[in-house]
Amino acid sequence: HVQLVESGGGSVEAGGSLRLACVVSGYAYGGNCLGWFRQRPGKEREGVASIWTYDGRTSFADSVKGRFTISRDNAKNTVYLQMNGLKPEDAAMYYCAADLMSGNWFDWHSYRYRGQGTQVTVS
Repeated sequence: HVQLVESGGGSVEAGGSLRLACVVSGYAYGGNCLGWFRQRPGKEREGVASIWTYDGRTSFADSVKGRFTISRDNAKNTVYLQMNGLKPEDAAMYYCAADLMSGNWFDWHSYRYRGQGTQVTVS
């Protein structure tokens, strides 16, 4: 049974930082792509960042480049999203996804497994 559990969300002031974590269990974690997504009220879910677990290769949405970083700890089956310089428009439900089957990293439906999300509020 595969589970993705996100944590680290919360409420911060604009300019602040948060670090989200996604723990993956029940899945052969190595050798694949994991992604972070977000969904803002009234908006479609969008890809924020992705990382390949075997070589650490990363991708980012233009809106977060230079502010967000993504990293992984393969020993802990965990992927992190460090968010700095948060803006009100970053407020959203953040989700992680694992096992990119095909297509683009920023396509939610291209992942086999998906988490339930963690809320980020920026005021």
